[in-house]
Amino acid sequence: MSETPHDLSAQTSFILKDIFGALHKRLGTPIWLILATVIAIAITVPQNLNDHLIFAGTSLLDIAPFLLLSVALASFLKATGADTMVARAFEGNPTRAILVASAFGALSPFCSCGVIPLVAGLLASGVPLAPVLAFCIASPIMDPEMFILTAAGINTEFAVIKTVAAICMGLLAGFTTQALSKTGILENGLKDIAKPSCGTSSCSTSACGPKKPSVTWAFWKKEGGTKTFLDAVGEATWFLGRWLAFAFLLEGLMIAYIPAENVASLLGNDNAFALPLAAIVGIPTYMNGYAAIPLVNGLMDLGMGTATGLTFMLAGSATSIPAAIGFWSLVKPKIFALYIGYAVAGSLLIGYAVKLLVT
Repeated sequence: MSETPHDLSAQTSFILKDIFGALHKRLGTPIWLILATVIAIAITVPQNLNDHLIFAGTSLLDIAPFLLLSVALASFLKATGADTMVARAFEGNPTRAILVASAFGALSPFCSCGVIPLVAGLLASGVPLAPVLAFCIASPIMDPEMFILTAAGINTEFAVIKTVAAICMGLLAGFTTQALSKTGILENGLKDIAKPSCGTSSCSTSACGPKKPSVTWAFWKKEGGTKTFLDAVGEATWFLGRWLAFAFLLEGLMIAYIPAENVASLLGNDNAFALPLAAIVGIPTYMNGYAAIPLVNGLMDLGMGTATGLTFMLAGSATSIPAAIGFWSLVKPKIFALYIGYAVAGSLLIGYAVKLLVT
């Protein structure tokens, strides 16, 4: 029995869907954004296409040494198993756990995508919500890779301030959640997927929580250690390189086509609403912490204040799309609203403090 045109059309559709799915998985969102941006430039201002490509390529080459350093550091932590040391942040009494979780969150190598599986495991093992939220807020804001690239892409002072800000926002989230938990209003705030799996709501980290990690600093002596390191280098370089290339393309477009006086008037220090605007805009428009570095640097060159740029990055980092969607899958709306509130309130408080003390 011969196939009908409808059957052939359906088969062709499935084949094309598989092909595009495989391409998207291999290339990733940044590549498609780069291609779309290049095509848009070629159509609208073809005479400037070479200039924009040269700017993006030169900027990427300039930051390449710092990119490779950050990738090597993150890959070393993964290959040695040191990235699992985050479990120790939740040992001890709740107050100590919040303090350590905030500091460790800001210094650990977890990005917004890597935080959620860890948070899910911690919640499922019965770790209290307060230190988990402290870590969940602080961790996406800063990590060793982010620090190196921020120092290279903006300046070291900005990177240090952002690190301190990540710790402070974690503390705000942790201690506020601890106080609210005592009132009982946060009870039953977890979805079934994140509820303790050890059979008791009072499960402690020592009883059924994360186990003490095993770290092998000489990772090349461990079976599969070298492969883990090389795989991590390749994955991180591909991931960061694509996002930074897209970001530098956008930075070049901003510098070329956005009037500096408009940026200065809207997001400069003289606008009383610059910080709230940065926090509100940062949450829905934030794409990626690494991509934000050259974008914020370009806006600062156009006249945006340091405090405003920091507020944008803090609010956006804590609530980036991967982190927000992942956290939403674990908690009920009241906890998610608290999480968003911490991002907005924390970024604004830090922004006003920096504006008062630094700028």
